[in-house]
Amino acid sequence: MNRIVLSLLFTLLAGQAVAAPKSCSELKQEIESKIQAAGVVSYTLEIVDAAEAKDPSMVVGSCEFGRKKIIYQKNGR
Repeated sequence: MNRIVLSLLFTLLAGQAVAAPKSCSELKQEIESKIQAAGVVSYTLEIVDAAEAKDPSMVVGSCEFGRKKIIYQKNGR
């Protein structure tokens, strides 16, 4: 009986660790890597509060449970 309870406890804890959200800076780095791999050289990525992200077409990521957004803007040459 104790083994079953311990197994369930560890399963629940492991599930929460997997579901933990990424930090904003970690997500921004991942997005930045993908943009650079696509060959884009002049761009801006910025972490802003969700209320500040006015144009949904610029949003490329969300973090802190939706409280922050990562916005992308391609810069002209």
